[in-house]
Amino acid sequence: MALPATTPYTIDDIYALPEGERAELIDGQMYMMAPPSRKHQEIASELFTGISSYIKSKGGSCKSYFAPFAVFLNEDDKNYVEPDISVVCDKSKLTDKGCSGAPDWIIEIVSPGSRRMDYFIKLFKYRTAGVREYWIVDPEKNRITVYNFESEDTGDYTFADSVKVGIFDDLSIDFGKITF
Repeated sequence: MALPATTPYTIDDIYALPEGERAELIDGQMYMMAPPSRKHQEIASELFTGISSYIKSKGGSCKSYFAPFAVFLNEDDKNYVEPDISVVCDKSKLTDKGCSGAPDWIIEIVSPGSRRMDYFIKLFKYRTAGVREYWIVDPEKNRITVYNFESEDTGDYTFADSVKVGIFDDLSIDFGKITF
């Protein structure tokens, strides 16, 4: 849910939130975040574990992070998101606070309150910020929507499918093996 603003919010407003409250900031508009459900956390955990294990097994230079992980999308003070999973391959973007600039791959797991954000607002924001690949995992609709912005491909999959990761040559995620 967006909070009304008479002046644009900044990252200072995010850091001033009371302990335990989380929000994202897109173009100076603050969006409060509800705690994730158990199913949401189980899906995120399985995806993160698989991605991290793959990167480690390949000796890759990319790093994977799970929410809450600060992403300062446009390297300004008006855009701050906490994707469910972020993969960053350019280590120069990593700071003690999080990621300054666009991660290479972002996965968002849709919650009832985040549907509009994930499918519309973040889709546009991630694409224009330079994210290479964006996955929307929607447990309610049994759907995974994959946007590969580099090749301009889009794909729709179900939780019975194995989904090829575009930024890695030999990684696919078998959603049929994800238990929740």
